Amino acid sequence: MTALAAGAMAVSACHESGARSATGPSHTTPTRASASPTPVAPEVALVKKMSVREKVGQLFMPTIPGSTPAQAAALVERYHLGGVIYFPVNLRTPRQTAELSNGLQKAAMKHGGVPLVISTDEEQGPVSRLPYITRFPANKSLASGRHPDDNVRTAARVTGEELRAVGINQDNAPDADVNINPNNPVIGVRSFGADPEKVAHFVGVAIDAYRATGVAVVAKHFPGHGDTATDSHTGLPIIDHSRATWERVDAPPFKAAVEHDADVIMTAHIVVPGLDKSRLPATMSKTVLGGLLRGTLGYRGVIITDSLQMAGATIKFGPEEAAVRAVVAGADMLLMPRNLGRAYNAVLAAVKSGRISQSRLDDAVTHILHMKYERGMFRSPYVDAAKASHVIGSKEHREAARKVAADVRSGG
Repeated sequence: MTALAAGAMAVSACHESGARSATGPSHTTPTRASASPTPVAPEVALVKKMSVREKVGQLFMPTIPGSTPAQAAALVERYHLGGVIYFPVNLRTPRQTAELSNGLQKAAMKHGGVPLVISTDEEQGPVSRLPYITRFPANKSLASGRHPDDNVRTAARVTGEELRAVGINQDNAPDADVNINPNNPVIGVRSFGADPEKVAHFVGVAIDAYRATGVAVVAKHFPGHGDTATDSHTGLPIIDHSRATWERVDAPPFKAAVEHDADVIMTAHIVVPGLDKSRLPATMSKTVLGGLLRGTLGYRGVIITDSLQMAGATIKFGPEEAAVRAVVAGADMLLMPRNLGRAYNAVLAAVKSGRISQSRLDDAVTHILHMKYERGMFRSPYVDAAKASHVIGSKEHREAARKVAADVRSGG
């Protein structure tokens, strides 16, 4: 597998550096009938050589124990994981985090040659995981300053640069919800605001800035978590938006996310009867994920679930059933299963029984691998741990943060 991955990279040197269009990856086509056949995209070649167990492993992004590679590396190798997500328990200092990231990537590259997506929820404001990161205000404040575009762009750029320095190659941000419910207990100031067009604009600004740093971007929470008085961590929200209301209020930021090439879009554990009469949570709805996101919006990137430990994901189904249903519905990656081993075995069994078709599995893994190639994860899986502390909290970053804070105060 390692040799195959290296060969696939050589076949398509330009594939990884090119930007993805909203309609998917483009590949060079022959200009004449006698020209050489079009090279097979590296992710397609790699998927064809992977075992079923390796493919299933790519779907999972669990939490990990501890702050050193030892325990987590064993999980990476055993389950052929596609990614992991960091929380404060994993993060102590910039150098320690960089060494943790390098150790996990070494384990991933050793067993199959497929690098990890290493993610975290670094939205800034109230949702911040890195205890040492340069701090910025919440999105609502950034969008309310005198120079909001500059503020949003600077916060995303600095955050992305600091994440990359410690080996975090994906940020689960920005929030693309339009917060029109003042009683919303879970979104609030994480949103850029209550105006759909303004939120869409700032989502685009943030995505462009993050992507410029090399960090993969996750727009969330599709189809829109902004009009709810229930927290999906503790319950299953029901949003009474008609299709027309959704298109006017919730859809614009996600349209912007697609147009700005968001690498990943995260699902919401919410029920929107106006979009799917089955009243399934969006995470498990083919109508929402396949019909709206893939079909109506034309999204071709990775679809990841919100945490599968949340009540909104499991209140109708058990944890393992929720994981299987999410993949069947069109999710490519499964975030934070409650029990990794049980969820992995449930998805594997569903593939072997045909409940999850081979084509659905291959499609999901192809999306994931394409993103990994495009964002440089195969080319540069490791970081220089000795340099991490020089990037985090650098003089330039601190000055940028002070400038943004002053602008937010003056515009508030």
